[in-house]
Amino acid sequence: MNSRASVRECAPKTQALFLVGFMGAGKSSVGEFLGQRLGWPFEDLDVRIQQRDGRSIEQIFAESGEHFFRRIEHEALCTVVEELGTTPRVIALGGGAFAQPENIELLKSAGVATVFLDGSVDELFRRCQDQGRPRPLRSDLELFRKLYDARREHYLSASLRVDTSAKTVEAVANEVVEALGL
Repeated sequence: MNSRASVRECAPKTQALFLVGFMGAGKSSVGEFLGQRLGWPFEDLDVRIQQRDGRSIEQIFAESGEHFFRRIEHEALCTVVEELGTTPRVIALGGGAFAQPENIELLKSAGVATVFLDGSVDELFRRCQDQGRPRPLRSDLELFRKLYDARREHYLSASLRVDTSAKTVEAVANEVVEALGL
């Protein structure tokens, strides 16, 4: 397989583009750039959840637990899918969203394009350390690696995989645009 973007089967007609992948993959950065380049609105699902709940993702996990978070994350994703209309959008999902079977099924049944932004574990870990955002797993590479390995098989069910290793945000966005014919 070459290093260019690879499309699984045939990518759906793009009315929305959902970016999935592990923390540090660049979902928000690439999503913002793609939105600007395509003239489409960009939304980060985690931001929607935080605004709706009035707490940060970290607070929700600490105070209410992962089960609660996954439930409200799924509800927020359902709302986004219900809101899809004739205006295309770019939506970045949190790292664990596309590792939940009900979210994968929801997006597949909605017929939207899902793009797995991938990278080496070492590079993703380094990117997380470089960011000012608190991420509980960024201090332990082995735990980070185990979680990545557990989620990767889900990410691979996306309609498109783009390797982000050693690439700029612009280069990754260009691969997405080219692969999906946007």
